[in-house]
Amino acid sequence: MSPFPDGAPCWADAMFPDVAAARDFYGQVLGWTFDDLGEEYGNYTMALVDGKPVAALMPVMPGPDAPALWNLYLATSDAAAVTGRVEGLGGTVAMGPEDVGGFGITSSLRDPAGTAFSLWQPNTHPGFGLTEVPGAYAWAEVYTRDAPATDRFFPELFGYQVGVMEDPEMDFRIWSMAGRPVLGRMAMTDDDFPPEVPSYVNVYFSVPDCDAALDTAVRLGGQVHYGPTTTPFGRFAAVSDQQGASFSVIDTGTTEGEMPPMT
Repeated sequence: MSPFPDGAPCWADAMFPDVAAARDFYGQVLGWTFDDLGEEYGNYTMALVDGKPVAALMPVMPGPDAPALWNLYLATSDAAAVTGRVEGLGGTVAMGPEDVGGFGITSSLRDPAGTAFSLWQPNTHPGFGLTEVPGAYAWAEVYTRDAPATDRFFPELFGYQVGVMEDPEMDFRIWSMAGRPVLGRMAMTDDDFPPEVPSYVNVYFSVPDCDAALDTAVRLGGQVHYGPTTTPFGRFAAVSDQQGASFSVIDTGTTEGEMPPMT
């Protein structure tokens, strides 16, 4: 049984051309230590906070050059059943479901807007060992080029309740399970995103000091794409590491303003 409800984020990992460089970057920015599972598991490397797994790094697969990027896994108690519904809802199945060394069963999927994500049906690896502490997963948002298609797909696939933020400056929704927010959804615009940026999932990691994390990221060759800015949810910024993988950092202890109304 998963400790996470179906449809909730439960794991994140990223492929890198240079895993050693990624270890150095995230070790300094997020305070991670690492456990390489060895050649038997493709040098899949667990990132740890206080000895508990919070994410993973791995080498890129052989073949055409692939960009470094973060991938989010959503929990499911039946990966085969959820995967079987994806194409009927307009999505695509890139891989799976398949067993991953006894750790669990996964599928790699895309929503109708092209947003890549994965499923995780746990066996020996339940997912995040910690969340919402410095260095650990904090939140995630689906950034979509086709909001109507994304809005049909995910709530139908997982049964999310949908909250719409009343903000005339952005089209933002929060998806919840049993009244608990699990994911955000942001509509991308040409004014805010270059046309070559596709739909994607933005993963947030918690930090004790957003500005200090950004200073470290930039010193190590990363880039700041947005922020830092302080909101009712925390002080955050969107960044990329020195290999181009995008993510966000957030200090949830530093807030400003009132929570926006939701309908």
